[in-house]
Amino acid sequence: MAMKVVVLVGGVGGAKLAYGLAQVLPPEDLTVIVNTGDDTWLYGLRICPDLDTITYTLSDLVNKENGWGVAGDTFNTINAMRRYGEDAWFGLGDQDMATHLLRTRWLREGQSLTEITIRLTKKLGIHQQILPMTNAPVATIVDTKEYGEIDFQTYFVRYRWQPTVKSLRLAGIDQASVSPEVETALNEADVLLIGPSNPWLSIDPILNVPGMRELIVKRDIPRVAISPIVGGEAIKGPAAKLMLELGHKAVSAEAVAHYYGDVINGYVYDVVDGDLTVPQQNVTKFETIMKTDEIKVALARNVLEWIEQWN
Repeated sequence: MAMKVVVLVGGVGGAKLAYGLAQVLPPEDLTVIVNTGDDTWLYGLRICPDLDTITYTLSDLVNKENGWGVAGDTFNTINAMRRYGEDAWFGLGDQDMATHLLRTRWLREGQSLTEITIRLTKKLGIHQQILPMTNAPVATIVDTKEYGEIDFQTYFVRYRWQPTVKSLRLAGIDQASVSPEVETALNEADVLLIGPSNPWLSIDPILNVPGMRELIVKRDIPRVAISPIVGGEAIKGPAAKLMLELGHKAVSAEAVAHYYGDVINGYVYDVVDGDLTVPQQNVTKFETIMKTDEIKVALARNVLEWIEQWN
């Protein structure tokens, strides 16, 4: 398929689509722009969970059982930290730790997150372009009923996304900007996709980088989101719970389409859902629950072939 594709993603769900796209597109035609609102400092290291999930997925290093981390990794370092009395609630594998050690060192040496990501991905043999949404540090802060404001990883990992969410904010977003690499990728794209990631926790941080939404909306190209909601439930994670807590009347693929509004002009949802009433002109349904590599590839191919038929 001769088209330059940019896909916006978070972690596991977006990584599955990125994997499928990587199998059907030439490497030079795929750019993955990744949420960094989940990034945090832990144990003195800069952790970028979504970037690393995409990186491990496209390098075939990922632990396919859970969709994140390195397959076959050991946890000797984190267990040793616990032996010293550390409250090491965020588990890091030993091989995974190497990624964070190098990233932290290079950040302290003055390299940008984009430069570091390109450096790491090239070393792992990845030929697609993986880019952070911005070089500036941005943090998703979750205001909860039970604990007040907590950072995303505390909400998601430590408390397993069980606290009741009152609101979300993006610390540092005002100082963020679109990198030259992201701007070039968006301006050269023939197709923009939004992966089936959490719209509020994974995609909103990307869209809220100053200038990002405007760059996307001005492009007169297919801009298509894949729904993360299937049959009224989230494929993975807190999306459904979050929708209700943030005031949405119903958990549905239709509600997600309305939420994205004019950011997209096409929408893909799952075959289990009935016909939708959505604001986008181009709408279709495929099997979107990517349980196997074959389904990941099939979904990517189906979406791109459908887009090729647009008039």
